[in-house]
Amino acid sequence: MLDPTAPPFSAPIPGEALTAELGSRPWQQPPQYNTVEEALDYYLPRLESDEVTNQLLDVLEMGIPVTTIANTMQLGSVMEGKHSVDIGMLLLPVLVELIMLIGDKAGIKYATGLEEGTEMRSTLIDLAVSKFTGEDEDTEEKEEVAEKEETVEEEEEPVMAGLMSRNK
Repeated sequence: MLDPTAPPFSAPIPGEALTAELGSRPWQQPPQYNTVEEALDYYLPRLESDEVTNQLLDVLEMGIPVTTIANTMQLGSVMEGKHSVDIGMLLLPVLVELIMLIGDKAGIKYATGLEEGTEMRSTLIDLAVSKFTGEDEDTEEKEEVAEKEETVEEEEEPVMAGLMSRNK
């Protein structure tokens, strides 16, 4: 008779259904294109087709950066087993230039994703908050806050202690 408290050794291990056999995924196989030139020959006809061009222009008009589009294209091709990650990284500048050329031909203003201005997000948040509250901060107040932040950053000493060191 079976003991109901005994562990079931014939049951699947947790997470077994979430895995696949090694080599069963496209990116686990040798890539279809082994050089940058071969992979570029794969991308060029796709980018020249009217359907892909129209979709690309729509995405550019939405404000998605060109670098994001190019990275998504190459990552999708890596996952499909078209080329390796290394080839994809080498293709990125070429794809960015091709997408920018398509946008220029159509006369679309686009974001390249290479622009300086990493503080754009905080400025947009500040602008949204000021519009929501109905307050407009003077530029002098912003400069004073920036100066205070700079002095606070200069005064702070970096902590160069390990986990077991004594506190001062």
